[in-house]
Amino acid sequence: MTDFAKPERQVPGVHHLSVGDVLVTALNDGMLEGSFDWLVGIPVADAEALHHARFRRVPPRITVNAFLLHLPDKLVLVDAGCGGAMGPETGRLAANLAAMGLVPGSVDAILSTHLHPDHVGGLLDGEGRAVFPNAELIVHAAEPRFWGDDAILAKASDQEAQFAELARATMRAYGNRMREITDGEVLRGVTAVPEPGHTPGHTGWLISSGGDSLLIWGDIVHMPGVQFARPEAGMGFDIDATQAIATRARIFDMAATDRLRVSGMHLDFPAFGHVTREGSGYAFVPEVWSPSM
Repeated sequence: MTDFAKPERQVPGVHHLSVGDVLVTALNDGMLEGSFDWLVGIPVADAEALHHARFRRVPPRITVNAFLLHLPDKLVLVDAGCGGAMGPETGRLAANLAAMGLVPGSVDAILSTHLHPDHVGGLLDGEGRAVFPNAELIVHAAEPRFWGDDAILAKASDQEAQFAELARATMRAYGNRMREITDGEVLRGVTAVPEPGHTPGHTGWLISSGGDSLLIWGDIVHMPGVQFARPEAGMGFDIDATQAIATRARIFDMAATDRLRVSGMHLDFPAFGHVTREGSGYAFVPEVWSPSM
């Protein structure tokens, strides 16, 4: 028998998809141990039943992804995962970029869906310095206003205060390299799609090229095994729960009606696919893997 060490980890979490002339790379940052108690608007028993029916793990695990856009003139990261902020099963973005042969200095811009820790933790090193030294950080203007508001911070829970401190540290680290936007095209072929509710400035990024398109929708969904079937199920850490539900309904309807390819930070890796209507809710149909890009 050949002497061969049994693998202890998966191969690098890297997957490529062409959207017209733009290559989009999904980068897995790991998984978070979740809880159905994080959900609101649905009984825990119903959420568990949905997971059991779909052969999903109970308690749930939540995938964390980021994406890399190979634009004609720029290399652009969409979010940066958890870094060291959320435990040992996350923070794999740096290793996956290295597996592609990329160094942080090669990233030209970062598109932020919002400033929660599992999206910006990977933007800072252990000393609070910018990991990506040459990148412009592009973020919806409502995010710095919200996370930088001292009156909001004064009323925050301990967890919310930790979120705010990391958001503020991120803004300080990128300083004059941070650009605030609201909507419209922000880079060639990349348009901001406001998706408020989860946070005030929560933003999706629509990539359009050569008659093809992809919406990277951020945190429209955290638990795919629950929220497609039951879109009214929200997360306890949504800043505006009512608006988050309305935004999810709008994005689901748009994706299903327009047959728009989507991806998200908490969809099962590699996270590309389509939304279809199913009964009174929706379902996610993953993109079929192909050896070509």
